Amino acid sequence: MSGQGSGGNVLAAICSFFLPGLGQLVQGRVFAAILFFVGMIVSWALTWVIIGWVLVPIVYLWCIIDAARYRGD
Repeated sequence: MSGQGSGGNVLAAICSFFLPGLGQLVQGRVFAAILFFVGMIVSWALTWVIIGWVLVPIVYLWCIIDAARYRGD
């Protein structure tokens, strides 16, 4: 079992850095991967009403941190 900070989590965080949701997919968390990917699409779509400019970095960082801190209990 991989603990927090393991090589798998680091790889997942790097994957999420390049494509939000990819790190969760690498960890086998398909539902979380879809949610983060769709969340980023929605955030970018909302940039035209200003709120997206706040949501994009929040969702982006949340995705990376989630992949890095995941524990497969």
